[in-house]
Amino acid sequence: MSGKTIRLDRLLANLGYGSRREILLLARAGRIRLDNEILHDVEQRLTLDPALASRLSVHGEELDPLPGVVLMMNKPLGVTCSRKESGPLVFSLLPERWRRRDPAISTVGRLDKDTSGLLLLTDDGALLHRIISPRLSTPKTYRATLDRPLRGDEAPIFAAGTLMLEGEDKPLLPARMEVLDERAALLTLREGRYHQVRRMFAAVGNHVTALHRISIGALALPSDLAPGEFALLDAAGISRIFAPEAT
Repeated sequence: MSGKTIRLDRLLANLGYGSRREILLLARAGRIRLDNEILHDVEQRLTLDPALASRLSVHGEELDPLPGVVLMMNKPLGVTCSRKESGPLVFSLLPERWRRRDPAISTVGRLDKDTSGLLLLTDDGALLHRIISPRLSTPKTYRATLDRPLRGDEAPIFAAGTLMLEGEDKPLLPARMEVLDERAALLTLREGRYHQVRRMFAAVGNHVTALHRISIGALALPSDLAPGEFALLDAAGISRIFAPEAT
């Protein structure tokens, strides 16, 4: 992003502040400032660098995050990672203006409606595809609460790399399980098949009653990030996604 330039009106329109006509009216009204100086020329080109967000203000407030934003959300139960399904959507948890950004903020993969926990969102398509690439095999760790006590043989079955899910013809990659108590376990996967954790426990005769994702790579969900809240990731946070998993 650094070094690229963009017209003021296009930048603000892409960030959801309004149409280019509306941006022009904001400028004429003196509502846009750069380094605390009023900007009237919406055709002025600005350099896209990290410092711009703190130098540029609209309505007296610091600019929203520039393109290339990455968010970490504590996804609550009952919301879906979709723009098309009915009912509450994760995007409704973002500020209203952020839902008008172009490129749009999208979820990095999905958590189903009945799964909570760490969810990444970004407007960076290249980063999104890098994270979900099967070749990268980014580890993801879930806390599963179970309907029945563990039998004791689940961990070696999951680690063997031979478990077949119903309706599939390719075995799962090895997965690591850590027992928390007789009805709870941590499960770390390096792939993301449909409802994989739930189907794995179903394959060994159990039922997942609650599922919560706690980490992606070495990026762990902070304990103080409440359900429905999100936080911006800086470069260090993004790098943890691709680092070895948290321990």
